[in-house]
Amino acid sequence: MSKQSESKPAAQTGRSHRRVRPCPVCGRPAVAVQHPFCSQRCRDVDLGRWLKGSYHIPGRAPGLGEEDDDP
Repeated sequence: MSKQSESKPAAQTGRSHRRVRPCPVCGRPAVAVQHPFCSQRCRDVDLGRWLKGSYHIPGRAPGLGEEDDDP
């Protein structure tokens, strides 16, 4: 086998076998440098949403409905 026909692992060639997913903010294709976003602007928009509390994990507030701990 010649050296030209040998294939290098994806990590060495810089290519990835991952599917390119759309940016979660605007839907454009994501870029590797800003992954999973397409731009710094979309990264900042997402961070702003987290800081404002737009994203949250559903559940009970701490201390509510915990009757087992009452003396």
